[in-house]
Amino acid sequence: MSQDSIEKTSGLFAETNDSLTKGVKPKYEHDEGLEFGEDFDFDGEFEKYAAMGAAEKQSGTFLTNLKRLEFPLHVNPDRMVLILGIFAAAAGILSGLDQSLISGAQIGMDEALHFDSHENSLVSSLMPLGAVAGSILLTPLQKLGRKNALIASCVMYTIGAILCAAAPVPRHLGNGNYDNARSRDVMYAGRFLLGVGVGVEGGGVGVYIAESVPSKKRGGITSGYQMAIALGEIMGYAVAAIFFEVYGGWRFMLGSSLVFSTLLLIGLLFLPESPRYLAFKGKIGEAFNVFARLRNVDERSSKIEFVQMIQAAEAERELRLTKSRVGVWAELVTVPRNRRALVYGVMMISLGQLTGINAVMYYLSNLMIRIGFTTKNAVFMSLVGGGALFLGTIPAVLYMDRFGRRVWGYNLVGFFIGLVLVGAGYSINIETNLQAAEGVYLTGLILYMGFFGSYACLTWVVPSESFSIGTRSQGMTICSALLYLWAFTVTYNFNRMKVAFTYTGLTIGFYGGIAFLGFFYQVLFMPETKGKTLEEIDAIFEKPSRQLVKENLMGLKRFWGR
Repeated sequence: MSQDSIEKTSGLFAETNDSLTKGVKPKYEHDEGLEFGEDFDFDGEFEKYAAMGAAEKQSGTFLTNLKRLEFPLHVNPDRMVLILGIFAAAAGILSGLDQSLISGAQIGMDEALHFDSHENSLVSSLMPLGAVAGSILLTPLQKLGRKNALIASCVMYTIGAILCAAAPVPRHLGNGNYDNARSRDVMYAGRFLLGVGVGVEGGGVGVYIAESVPSKKRGGITSGYQMAIALGEIMGYAVAAIFFEVYGGWRFMLGSSLVFSTLLLIGLLFLPESPRYLAFKGKIGEAFNVFARLRNVDERSSKIEFVQMIQAAEAERELRLTKSRVGVWAELVTVPRNRRALVYGVMMISLGQLTGINAVMYYLSNLMIRIGFTTKNAVFMSLVGGGALFLGTIPAVLYMDRFGRRVWGYNLVGFFIGLVLVGAGYSINIETNLQAAEGVYLTGLILYMGFFGSYACLTWVVPSESFSIGTRSQGMTICSALLYLWAFTVTYNFNRMKVAFTYTGLTIGFYGGIAFLGFFYQVLFMPETKGKTLEEIDAIFEKPSRQLVKENLMGLKRFWGR
């Protein structure tokens, strides 16, 4: 199939959803007055806002001068967008590193801290549980700014890493007994705080990027965050391999994330705030100056985007004056446009998490041992799974904004095939067919992790661009909290489920079954949002779900009729 035909095929699904916005005037929440007629003076409005930006530049207060310590204003907008992408990637590396380090560190911790199986389960699962708490904290923290929320996450990362690396050795009571209460409590606290940092960062990065970068680059850069998470997970496995035979190496493993959290914290101090957040807070002049650093404001499309952004932010701000805090949260359910976005985001995340990815990541070394690898080889072979996850993200990063979102949602079929092979590997007798068991298992693992790498990009792209500006923090809080709540549930219950289902039944029957059913949900209900501004995406979610299903089925019919 030629490149042109591939684009046409993938663009087919985008085309069917483009009709959802045809003839629909931009509306945000319930506001009926925000409509732009043909005689609307975009140029005049833009010049008014540009003048406000110039006035803000000349307001020589200490605070505004301090803000100019950010990256120099002469940086080309395209390079500035690239810089934002790089620091989003750095945040992803930190998140992935902290998620995978525990896989290798747990082997050394078992010998040094004498945790039982229940305590080991909590050490692994307290991080995603902390991430649930971090996701809940996201909304109040983002009232201080999208950027400041990310800075707070770095502080939590740093404190958590110090606690984990400094967990005291338990006191020997004799007769093989140990008092590890202090060790356990310090490790629990450190893992929970690391999780809080992951939760705040996970939701915060997506919102920050979605509100800052151009629509044509939004999918790729947000997907880059997931690719960086995968790279961080590889680095975590590599760090574990490096320090595996070092005395007390688990401390070096768990403390290594300090390097990245410190660098990220310093870098964030030099990044601008989200222009949409500033507009929502009524700081129009400052919003214009940040926007001008991220766009070529001489282009008419940029002028129109900025005017629409300000108009939408002002409409939302006025609406919020009549709403209580509870009312804003309630709108996620009571307003049809918001409810559709919420269901869409929740399903996207649930379908990914309930296929068992976090259980596989956190217990990968132990799973390798179960299939027949030695302890040392299991730590090194964990790099295979992490490498497949990383490689799987690359196509999505490169082509998310070219082929659209729906194409990557179909990867659930690849999950199913990979999980079937993993389950088949566990059913082979390793006493008589060790090489066959390892070969089938690794093939399934590589397929599963590779396809998940591309799909995982959607779990950050989709929620960050689906909610309206007034409910974006609340929507991302719910989606992020759910992501990590599922991660905690899957990880904490993995040991019990593998006993109840057996390894084969768990991977094929439970995880594989969810992947199989999830594929059909994506085919029917997944909208296409590639290339659209956040304001244009509002119009898509104004349409009822039955119309979306109808459009998707028509698109499939045209595709198979070619």
